[in-house]
Amino acid sequence: MTPSSRADIPAATRIVVKVGSSSISGDNAGQISPLVDALAAAHARGAEVVLVSSGAIATGMPYLNLAERPNDLATQQAAASVGQNLLIFRYQDALRRYGIVAGQVLLTAGDLENATHRSNAQRAMERLLGLRILPIVNENDTVATHEIRFGDNDRLAALVAELVGAELLVLLSDVDALYTKPPHLPGAERIAHVPHGDPLAGIEIGTTGSAGVGTGGAETKVSAARIAAAGGTAVLITATPLVADALEGREIGTWFEPADPRHTADGTALLA
Repeated sequence: MTPSSRADIPAATRIVVKVGSSSISGDNAGQISPLVDALAAAHARGAEVVLVSSGAIATGMPYLNLAERPNDLATQQAAASVGQNLLIFRYQDALRRYGIVAGQVLLTAGDLENATHRSNAQRAMERLLGLRILPIVNENDTVATHEIRFGDNDRLAALVAELVGAELLVLLSDVDALYTKPPHLPGAERIAHVPHGDPLAGIEIGTTGSAGVGTGGAETKVSAARIAAAGGTAVLITATPLVADALEGREIGTWFEPADPRHTADGTALLA
């Protein structure tokens, strides 16, 4: 059942969680372990969990002796190739103590735009979830091009939520919620609830990511939340360190109310 409020989150049976590069790379690499703890707790109560994780390029950068995110596509691809391997290893290492196996799923924008590729991806995801594997999804940066790519993993997470018919999407970042203006500015107030279709008029939404390693920001999260909510998935935006509280249904973050009825990835309407 699609949660109608945060209190319903513990009853959600299919959840997509997205985490950004700056939250799990560099000095914040230690946040992988508590993130996995929270995912494992949801998994233990019977939920099917999908993790959409950025961070391949950021994780690979130190091994290419790069102090900043590269601008050229070839170096981004090289960093992603090295970093994706390390990133999945770190997740699997953290999951091992729970007896949970991760499955790597790398997608390009073309995979979800092409009907055959989309169907294949959906079938693979359903099988992984049915086997109680925890899929870890990322954009396939090693082969993606500037012309054909998701642009940020917030949008990818929204499309994955639609693909698998998730009841809940949790978008994690460095900020605990959406605010009426950038939270470091005087007078910024937390937005606790966004009704479906609310244009958020008068809200100053930031556009950039943090720490120089990510591509998303508040703007991309709001856009992704709208995509997911329009498909009937409830959305919560909050900070990575608060993920356990988020999945326990605490009154944190910004809640985006889903449309009703919800839809599966093939467009079939379902009652929430």
